[in-house]
Amino acid sequence: MPKNSKTVKRETDDDEVTESVKDLLSNENNCEDSFKKSSLMVGDVLQNKDRDVEEGSEEEEEEEERPAWSSKLQYILAQVGFSVGLGNVWRFPYLCQKNGGGAYLVPYLILLVVIGIPLFFLELAVGQRIRRGSIGVWNYISPRLGGIGFASCLVCFFVALYYNVIIGWSLFYFSQSFQQPLPWHECPLVKNKTNTYVEPECEKSSATTYYWYRVALDISDSISESGGLNWRMTLCLLAAWTMVCLAMMKGIQSSGKVMYFSSLFPYVVLICFLARAFLLKGSIDGIIHMFTPKLEIMLEPKVWREAATQVFFALGLGFGGVIAFSSYNKRDNNCHFDAVLVSFINFFTSVLATLVVFAVLGFKANIMNAKCVEMNTKKIIDFLGKEINPSLIPHHINFSYVSPEDYQQMTNIIRGVMENDYPRLGLDSCDIKEELNKAVQGTGLAFIAFTEAMTHFPASPFWSIMFFLMLVNLGLGSMFGTIQGILTPIVDTFKIRKEYLTVGCCVLAFSIGLIFVQRSGNYFVAMFDDYSATLPLLIVVLLENIAVAWVYGTDKFFEDLKDMLGFTPYRYYYYMWKFITPVLLLGLLAASIVQLGLSPPSYSAWIQQLAQEQSLSYPPWGLAVCISLVLTAVLPVPVVFILRYLNIIHENAGGLSTVSYKKGCIIEDTACRTREEDEDDTSLLNAKKQSEAPLSKPANYCKQNGSASGADVMFNGSCSTGYIMPNITDNPESNL
Repeated sequence: MPKNSKTVKRETDDDEVTESVKDLLSNENNCEDSFKKSSLMVGDVLQNKDRDVEEGSEEEEEEEERPAWSSKLQYILAQVGFSVGLGNVWRFPYLCQKNGGGAYLVPYLILLVVIGIPLFFLELAVGQRIRRGSIGVWNYISPRLGGIGFASCLVCFFVALYYNVIIGWSLFYFSQSFQQPLPWHECPLVKNKTNTYVEPECEKSSATTYYWYRVALDISDSISESGGLNWRMTLCLLAAWTMVCLAMMKGIQSSGKVMYFSSLFPYVVLICFLARAFLLKGSIDGIIHMFTPKLEIMLEPKVWREAATQVFFALGLGFGGVIAFSSYNKRDNNCHFDAVLVSFINFFTSVLATLVVFAVLGFKANIMNAKCVEMNTKKIIDFLGKEINPSLIPHHINFSYVSPEDYQQMTNIIRGVMENDYPRLGLDSCDIKEELNKAVQGTGLAFIAFTEAMTHFPASPFWSIMFFLMLVNLGLGSMFGTIQGILTPIVDTFKIRKEYLTVGCCVLAFSIGLIFVQRSGNYFVAMFDDYSATLPLLIVVLLENIAVAWVYGTDKFFEDLKDMLGFTPYRYYYYMWKFITPVLLLGLLAASIVQLGLSPPSYSAWIQQLAQEQSLSYPPWGLAVCISLVLTAVLPVPVVFILRYLNIIHENAGGLSTVSYKKGCIIEDTACRTREEDEDDTSLLNAKKQSEAPLSKPANYCKQNGSASGADVMFNGSCSTGYIMPNITDNPESNL
């Protein structure tokens, strides 16, 4: 028997041969031709040990079986569709306006280069390198960090629950846009037996605000008043989940084709809106106001924190969708080029959307300012000869049409003469800058401010249809990536049929999502948006960075990248991953926790009686839900770590540390192994010479022929490992 051989067990009926991992690897060069043609796969070996990628034809078989993108363009569109979402349209313009206008672009670009691109490149690279979803990727790097993947899946699920509700709202507005005039064009009239009057709630607010809160949402006064289901929004939510389910049913084969439309159509709409907006009066005022830099604001830490958070979420980091999409790439794909390209496409899309939003809001501000001037001019006419001396009015002013400039001149003269009595007149300033400074974001921008502006467009139904169809497509592109971040890791890990998992996931999400289509549903959307993703995702991405840079090793990761890309990435990424981004992420996490601590959890409630929003504190059960969302999302990380650390879940469970041959089947008992064997196998897997590997005594002994007794099969609690080869003659042991 060879010196390094383990015990061999043969059964003449089935020609079965079992042998330890060490012998199969050490004798690989001495195998007969049939063995040379076979393929070897070595899985994960030990906790915190370097893991080698699957080699040989086993890897080729996996590449053949794993779905792949039909073209590079399809893949880029999928990544762009996932990263470019509703936040680019209604969050970035708001932050830009709030944090210094054009000056905000400077910290955003700096943080995009320092945080965004390195972390986006990291996620693309690990997905493409390991070719697994988020669960498989982090299990591969370190089983104790396997909880990162489960946390990503949970965050994706939480986000998908409420994100599809927004798509449902957009579908509702889209369906209502096929009318002339648009239903939110003016306030409804209420008729009774004696007279007709304008709906009081609408009169106190505006037509679009009333339509959003009362007609579309039929919102309750607080989160504690559920008010039952809103059946119209329930149907829209069902339609949204049906669309997602059908598009994701066949994986990237079906969703990839949809991407050609869902990713490109928003750009067509944005360009059309921009061209149309430039022809509207006042649009240039909005753009000038938007990009007028307020440099002093740049020095505030809050601006940098919000810019970092926006960069973080704009690229979809931590969701698992980026990893899932890149796992379907070829191993030699240039993922560095993809990371830079998609990041800058995302940035320029945000700038394009900002131009469109403020061109339209400039037009709206111009209209609102004209109405303000008209209304206040009537007040001045009423005051002439009473409160105001007619001689104060400049002679060139014609009261049949008063321009904003004329109005400003009149009020300045009146204010200068009357001084103390001027406030008593109740005249508004009617300054277009004040109108433009009214910051709106999120649903307030999309469903109130923008819809109001579109009512003044020529052919307003057409533009309304285009706008809400764009929102649907932006939402669907992000939803595809989010759902892929759930499905891919689960399918890879648990080998569940994708069609059944997709249907089951969508049905479950729709059932839970019914809480968002109650009359109080909008408050739950705000709650999930604030607490289900922000902190958990920061923790997930921080752990991802640490796992690659410090657990797997930045040097080894650079070697993998060189093997994949054919060139060594810039050394810049080495220092970013190892030192800079972990520190910045820690700082951002600390700042976010402090921000949450300084501002107690609250939400904006629409009070019907007052016809205005009011900030309310969450009830005790609402606070419990907020805390539960954060804890539930990050819980898998410590749970998996503890289970692995205490060896409750064996780190080599589930087929790890196995050797498989194309012509044979692996036989492995998952019982414990001796420490010497583990060290022996590890040394071989780390390419040590056979002479350097520590020798160990056979852990089990099997007779050459016939079945072995129980004592022969198991010895010292170790397991037997081997393979079954068909049509193998009963060769002497030395020939192995």
